[in-house]
Amino acid sequence: MAMVVGTENGAATVDEIVKARTDKREYRRIVLKNSLQVLLISDPETDKCAASMNVSVGSFSDPEGLQGLAHFLEHMLFYASEKYPEEDSYSKYITEHGGSTNAYTSSEDTNYYFDINTDSFDEALDRFAQFFIKPLMSVDATMREIKAVDSENKQNLLTDSWRMNQLHKHLSREDHPYHKFSTGNMDTLHVRPETKGIDTRTELIKFYDVHYSANIMNLVVYGKENLDKTQCLVEELFEEIRNTNKDIPRFPGQPCTPDHLQLSAICEAEFHYQAKIDPISDVVSISSNMTIYPTKHWLVGSSLPSKFNSATVQNVLNELSPSNLRIFWISNKFEGQTDKVEPWYNTSYSLEKITISTIQEWMESAPDVNLLLPTPNVFIPTDLSLKDVKDKDIFPVLLRKTSFSRLWYKPDTKFFKPKAYVAMDFNCPLAVTSPDAVVLSNMFVWLLVDYLNEYGYYARAAGLSYGLNISDNGFMLYVVGFNHKLRILLEAIIQKIVKFEVKPNRFSVIKETMTKAYKNYKFRQPHQQAMYYCSMVLQDNTWPWTEELDALSHLEAEDLANFIPMLLSRTFVECYIAGNVEKNEAESMVKHIEDVLFNDPKPICRPIFPSQFLTSRATQLGTGMKYVYHQQGSNPSDENSSLMHYIQIHQDDFAMNSKLQLFRLIAKQATFHQLRTVEQLGYITSLSSSNYSGVYGVKFIIQSSVKGPGHIDSRVESLLKDLESKLYKLSDEEFKSNVTALVDMKLEKHKNLSEESWFYWGEIQSGTFKFNRIDEEEQELGRPVSFGEVFVRTHTAADGTFVDLKAKQISDAYERRLAECTEFDQKGNPFGIGGLSQTFNKGKRKVQYATSSSAAVNLEELQEEMKSARQKIDEHDEEIRRRDEENKKRDEENQKRDEENRRRDAELLELRQSQSRVSEMEKLLSFLKKDDPRIAAYLDAANDDTNT
Repeated sequence: MAMVVGTENGAATVDEIVKARTDKREYRRIVLKNSLQVLLISDPETDKCAASMNVSVGSFSDPEGLQGLAHFLEHMLFYASEKYPEEDSYSKYITEHGGSTNAYTSSEDTNYYFDINTDSFDEALDRFAQFFIKPLMSVDATMREIKAVDSENKQNLLTDSWRMNQLHKHLSREDHPYHKFSTGNMDTLHVRPETKGIDTRTELIKFYDVHYSANIMNLVVYGKENLDKTQCLVEELFEEIRNTNKDIPRFPGQPCTPDHLQLSAICEAEFHYQAKIDPISDVVSISSNMTIYPTKHWLVGSSLPSKFNSATVQNVLNELSPSNLRIFWISNKFEGQTDKVEPWYNTSYSLEKITISTIQEWMESAPDVNLLLPTPNVFIPTDLSLKDVKDKDIFPVLLRKTSFSRLWYKPDTKFFKPKAYVAMDFNCPLAVTSPDAVVLSNMFVWLLVDYLNEYGYYARAAGLSYGLNISDNGFMLYVVGFNHKLRILLEAIIQKIVKFEVKPNRFSVIKETMTKAYKNYKFRQPHQQAMYYCSMVLQDNTWPWTEELDALSHLEAEDLANFIPMLLSRTFVECYIAGNVEKNEAESMVKHIEDVLFNDPKPICRPIFPSQFLTSRATQLGTGMKYVYHQQGSNPSDENSSLMHYIQIHQDDFAMNSKLQLFRLIAKQATFHQLRTVEQLGYITSLSSSNYSGVYGVKFIIQSSVKGPGHIDSRVESLLKDLESKLYKLSDEEFKSNVTALVDMKLEKHKNLSEESWFYWGEIQSGTFKFNRIDEEEQELGRPVSFGEVFVRTHTAADGTFVDLKAKQISDAYERRLAECTEFDQKGNPFGIGGLSQTFNKGKRKVQYATSSSAAVNLEELQEEMKSARQKIDEHDEEIRRRDEENKKRDEENQKRDEENRRRDAELLELRQSQSRVSEMEKLLSFLKKDDPRIAAYLDAANDDTNT
C-alpha cells in the first residue's frame, strides 16, 4: 500500500514533477506505508533498468573513535543478506546479467545504485532491497572489508586532491564533523577500537540499526514496465524496511571560522533539449536531488534559474569578503620550510595569519574595474527546429571524398534534438615521428586551446562544447551542441589554426604547465604506470615520457614557430558530421575548411602522399620466446605494488570478439571475488577488455600494499587455472544465462547523439568502418561455433617493470578438448563452453610488466619471488606435458579400439543385410507359390535339388 502524490499524465498539481518538454518518460512519486519516499520512472524504450537508494546519513554521523564507520558500512552491505546468504551473490548476479553496481559515502548521504538488463530487473531489485531489510555482516567478512577500506585509503595517500581535501578538513573547527577523517583505515576501524575494548562489528550493527530508517531514505526506480506494475513491485519489495521515525541528522554552523535574460534563455534550451543519459546516472542524480529540492524540482535541480531574490544574493555577497577567507598555496618550494603535519595523509604545512594591513594593501591595489553584464552572446541558439531529413540512413555514409578530406555523414533519425556532432581528425604524418615532434605537436594543441579560452567561454555558456587533442597521427577537433550556431564556432577555430602564431608570454606559461604535467608522471599510481608501460611496449609510435620531458626542457618559442608550418604542410582531414544537419550543410562545412587550408593562393596545407596513409599498429607477441625487462618504480614514497596481466588474443573479428566478451562477463566477478574479497590482495582489482590498434585482449589489474609482484603473479596464474575449471563446470543453464545477458548488452541502444557518434567515429578513426559491428557480434552469439585460438598473456607486476614472454605449442590434449567443445555445441548451446576455454588456454604466450613502489623494493627478494613463481609455472607446465603424453597414449589406444569396433560393426552390418535379403526373398517366393501352382511345383523341385 502506498500513497500516490502528484500525477504523471493528468492536470497539473502543486506536486507535479517538472520535466523537459522532449521527455517522453512517465514519473510518479509515491510514499510507502513505512514512509519510504519513492520516485517511479517508466521508460518503455529503455534497454537497462536501474535503481538508486539515497540514505540521509553519511560520514558526519561517524561515532567518536570510529572514523570511517559510515563508509565501512557502505562496503559491508554488499556482502550478503539473510534472504541471499551466499557471499557476493548480489554483485555476481548483477554482473552476470549485464549490469553494474556501486555506492558512495558523502558527508551527509550514502547512495547505493545499480543497473541491469531489463529481463533481470525484478530479482535484482529484490536483492538490492535486502541491503536495507536484513543484511548479514559476518565476523570474517568484517575483517576482510576493513582491509579493503584500508587498501582504498592507501591508494589515495599520495594523491594531491585527497591530501588537500583532508587538510581543509583538518584546519576546520574541531567541534564540527567536517573535521573528521571520513574514509577510515585499519587504524580507525580496528587498531584503536580494539585497544579501547570496542568491537567494530558490534558498533557497525548498532550504527545500521540507529541510522538506517525508511523515513530518511529516498528511492528512485527506473523501469521498462508501466508505472502501476512497477509500483506493485516496489511496494512488495521495500515495505519491509524498518521505519524508526528517525530525524535526518543536521549539523548547524559553518565548519570554518572567521542575472541576466541571456542566462535564462540558455538554461531553458539546455534543460528542455537535454540528451537522454543512461538510467544508472539518472537515478543516482535524482535520488540525491530528492534530499535537497521539493518534489516539483526533483528533475530540474539547479538547471533552471529561480526567481530573483535580492536578499539571498546579498547574503552570499556578504560572505565573500577578505576577512572570511582561507588561501591554500601549494608549491614544492616550501619543502623543508613547514612546521606542521596533517595526521591522516602526513601532509606537511604551515599556517600564517592574514593581517588586517595585508588585506588593506590588497584592497588598495585591486584594479578599479566595475562589474558589467556580459556582451550579447552570438552563440545562443534561436532556431531549435528539426531538419526534414529525407534520407533515413541507418549507418554513416561516405558523402564526399577528395585528396584533401573525406566526409562521413549520419543524419539524426533517432534522438530528434536540435543538436549536431562534428569531429575532424587532422592526419599530419610529422606529428608523432619522434619525441620532439610529439612535444611540439602537444604544445601547438595546448596553445590553441589557450588562445580559444576567452572566445570559447561564450560558446560553452550557450550549450556548445569543443575540444582539441593529440590523436594517433596528428590532432583532433570536435564541436558538439546546438546546431544553429555551431558553424560559427567551427570556422573560428579553423581560423585560429590558419593564423596561428606563437606568443612568447603564453608559450612560457604553457611550457611550465606541460613540464609539471610530465614530471607528475612519476607520481602516478603503480597500476597507472603499469598500463602506461604496457601501452608503450605494444603500440606503434609511442615514446617514453622521460624522453619527451627532455625534449620539452630544450624547447623554445622559435622551435615551435618553425615546426607548425612543417606539421601542417602535409595534411588530410577525416570528417564526421551527424545530427540535425542536412547533407548540403555538412558538405558546405567541409568545403569551407578545404578552401581555407588547401585552396588559398598561399595554402598552408597540401595533400599527404598515398604512402603516408598508415594505420596504427600493435606489437604482435611472438611464440617460442622469453624476454625479461625490469625497471625501478618511479615514486619512492609509494608503498603500493601493481600487477597488470595483459592477454593478447586476436585481431578484430566478430566471432572472436563475442567469445572474448563472453569470457570477460563470466570471469569478471569471479576475479574480483577471489583476488579482492577472499585473498584481499588490494582495493584495485579488476578484469577489463583491451583494444590496442585493433588487437583485442583482456587485462587483469591488481594494486596491492600487502604483497609483492611475485606473489601477485602466482595468484593470477592460479586464478587462470580456476577460471578454466569454472568454464568447464558451468551448467547449461548458467552458460545460456551469460550468453543471454551478453546479447542484451549488445542490443542496448545508444542513449544520445554523442554516444552514437562516439561509436561511429571510433570505427572511422581506427579504419575498420564496421558500422554494423554490434549487430554482427550479436548474431555471432547465436551461431554454434567451436574454436581454439592462441592465448597470449602480458603481465605487469610491481617492484619495477619486467617482461616475460614464452609460448607453448598446441597439444593433443587441447585438440581433444576441441572435440569435446564440438560435442557440447551439438547439445544446443549457441557455442560451446569448451570452445570458450580453448581461447583461454591454447598455446600460452605471456608477457609480464611491472611497476611499483621503490620505497620497499628488494630486487633479490623480487627475483626470488619470480624464480619461485616461474618454477611453479614450469612444474605446472611439466605436469600438463605429462598428462598430454598420457592422453596421447590413451587416444592411440582408443583409436585402435575404434578401428576394431568399426571393423566389427561393418561385418555385423553386412551379416544383417544378408539376413534381410534372404528374408525378403522368402517372402517373395511364398507369394509366388500362392499365385501360380506351376511355379510352386518348380520351386519345390528346385528346393529338393538344393537340399540334395
